Amino acid sequence: MKSLLFAFLGLFALPLVLAAADAKPLNIVILFADDWRHDTLGCAGNPVVKTPNLDQLAADGFRFTHNCVTTSICGVSRATLLTGQWMSRHGNPAFSMFKTPWEETYPGLLREHGYYVGHVGKWHNGKFPAEHYDFGRSYMGTHWMKLPDGSQIHVTKRNENDALEFLGTRPKDKPFCLTVAFFATHAEDRNPKQYLPQPESMELYRDVTIPVAKTATDEAFYKLPPFIANEKNEGRVRWHWRFDDPQKYQEMMKNYYRLASEVDGVCGKVLAELKRQGVLDETLVIFTTDNGYFHAEHGLADKWYPHQESIRVPLIVRDPRMAAEKRGRTNDDFTLNVDLAPTILAASGIAAPPRMQGKDFAPLYLAAEKPAWRTEFFYEHAIIKNKDFIPASQALVRKDWKYFLWPDFGKEQLFHLAADPLEEKDVVKDPANAPRLEEMRARFAELKAAAVSEP
Repeated sequence: MKSLLFAFLGLFALPLVLAAADAKPLNIVILFADDWRHDTLGCAGNPVVKTPNLDQLAADGFRFTHNCVTTSICGVSRATLLTGQWMSRHGNPAFSMFKTPWEETYPGLLREHGYYVGHVGKWHNGKFPAEHYDFGRSYMGTHWMKLPDGSQIHVTKRNENDALEFLGTRPKDKPFCLTVAFFATHAEDRNPKQYLPQPESMELYRDVTIPVAKTATDEAFYKLPPFIANEKNEGRVRWHWRFDDPQKYQEMMKNYYRLASEVDGVCGKVLAELKRQGVLDETLVIFTTDNGYFHAEHGLADKWYPHQESIRVPLIVRDPRMAAEKRGRTNDDFTLNVDLAPTILAASGIAAPPRMQGKDFAPLYLAAEKPAWRTEFFYEHAIIKNKDFIPASQALVRKDWKYFLWPDFGKEQLFHLAADPLEEKDVVKDPANAPRLEEMRARFAELKAAAVSEP
């Protein structure tokens, strides 16, 4: 009788199995900008920057408000995107090639499973492995690039041309994955102007005054540990390049926002092309960035350190599987850049390799009931050059508390984010916080060991 019952139930299960097997794999488009922090979006409450296409993507999709990076620097974050691993495991401390086998990256696995795979734009992980892509073009470092005929093209315009060429020439009988890796809004470090937008963008923000952050002061700078609060530290050096007088701050920030609006325009054109081809509703679209950015907060520029401005980045997802009532919503759980690769693979029906450390975050908007999810994470950043230039930093990050460790100096800090969201008051020496400090030290050690360990 039991076997007959299972056979009977199997008659109903069979069409579901066949339907799942016959389901068309989702296409994947990753729009990956550079040096944008979480609030460089109109839909995130920024009162100045114009990002209408990304705002619409958020209205049509789902926005994560507490998405963070596990290491805030370009090369490491890009390796983490590819591998779904913390820096400690994938082995890229700054700009070299990661050590994870290519067949364990999301583009490697997608291509192995029949996807047509493309990458256009910034790479920053050693030599670009063109042999592993069906359509691969790598470039970065300058905003204006020379073409063979002697003319110039803006790097963001080249991102646009290459992305549209990929979509226009891809084989129509295969699922596809395209990563559009923008160089903007990264500064052109060797150029005194730093941010060089296209001429047609120069009217944007012309008559706007960019607000200056509350912590963009010398007082906030000298609250930092002395090995940061000095003129040798690269964050301070770049602050001088960009922000050390009010007029310069306004000019730099306006051009930074112009570059952001140009990226937004390209994102809009990519989305419009997907719609024109009739595949937008067959495509998982992800917009995110590689790291956050100091806009003079704490008297610093750039990224690297575990402060909120440096580690929080945008994440917008438009997923055809998403129920209509979920569209336009936000979520404040901790999602991380290590989660992107396993999420992409899960959407493609491909099992993530055991060495991937992130989690598929799609259940946060797909599941009928919210799944159990992380409430904390380990942050790490290696020393660059020497401890005067960019010292190593690590942290245990929670919504209400954050523990810092500066390993080159044995320096600890503790911030009560619920009461001090701008991280102005270090309470590590307050005796009342001793039990919390002890607990966070222990948990920090556990998560650090997990980041390093092999499965």
